[in-house]
Amino acid sequence: MARDRTPTRRRGRLLAASAAALALAGTALAGVPASAAGRPKGHDVSSHQRNVDWQDAKSKGARFVYVKATESTAYRNPYFGQQYNGSRAAGLVRGAYHFALPNRSSGQAQAAYFARNGGSWTADGWTLPPALDIEYNPYDKKHKCYGLTKTGMVGWIKAFSDEVERLTGRRPVIYTTAHRWSTCTGDSGVLAAGHALWIARYDTSGPGTLPAGWSSWTFWQHDNGSGTFPGDQNLFNGSLDQLKRFARGT
Repeated sequence: MARDRTPTRRRGRLLAASAAALALAGTALAGVPASAAGRPKGHDVSSHQRNVDWQDAKSKGARFVYVKATESTAYRNPYFGQQYNGSRAAGLVRGAYHFALPNRSSGQAQAAYFARNGGSWTADGWTLPPALDIEYNPYDKKHKCYGLTKTGMVGWIKAFSDEVERLTGRRPVIYTTAHRWSTCTGDSGVLAAGHALWIARYDTSGPGTLPAGWSSWTFWQHDNGSGTFPGDQNLFNGSLDQLKRFARGT
C-alpha cells in the first residue's frame, strides 16, 4: 500500500460481493499498462500523499482509488476527508481500507473502529466495499505474522470480516500477496468465499499465482509508487460498468 506515517515501513502493497463480480475475467494480464486495454486504472493513497490533486489524477486516467482510513484502533488518516471526498467529487469510484495490526486488538474491535472512521459503504455505485490490508508486521520484523498462529490469523481476519459485514452490509476486500497469505495463514482457502481479492505483485507479466481458494482477482496492485497516479498503481479486473456494479454489490 501507499507508504504512511511510518518511515521504516516497507509495504508489500494492502464482499458479500456478487458472484458476477467475483467471476470477472480471472486470466492474468500480459503487461501494464499497454495490454490492460479496457480495464479501469486506479491507485491507493494514504497520508503519505497528503492533499491529492484529484482532477489531475482523473485527467490522467484514474477511475478508482482506495484511501487509507485507519490502522489498529488508535490512528485515522488525517488527510482522509480530502482524499475520500475529494476523489468522489472528481468523479472517481472510491473506497476505504484499514491497515490491520492483529497483535494490538481483536478483529472485531478494529473493524468497529474502521467503520466509525471512514470504513462505511453505500450502494450508490461510487463506493467500493471496505478493504482489509493484511501485511507483515512493519513494527516488529521478528514477529512478521504478529505472533499469531496460522489458525489464529485466519480467526482474526474472519472476526474482522464478520463485524464489517454486520456494520456495513459488505464483506471486506482482502489485500495480500500469495507469499504473505501462505506464511501467515498456512495458505488457508477458508476466507476466499465471499471476499474479493486485491492481489499485490509488481511484475508486468501479471498477478501470478493467487492465494489459496481464489480462482480470480478483482484488483491488482502492480506498482508500488512509481506510476502515473499518486500512491500505488492498480487495475480492476473488468470494465468500468462492472466496476460500478461491483461497487453497488449487484
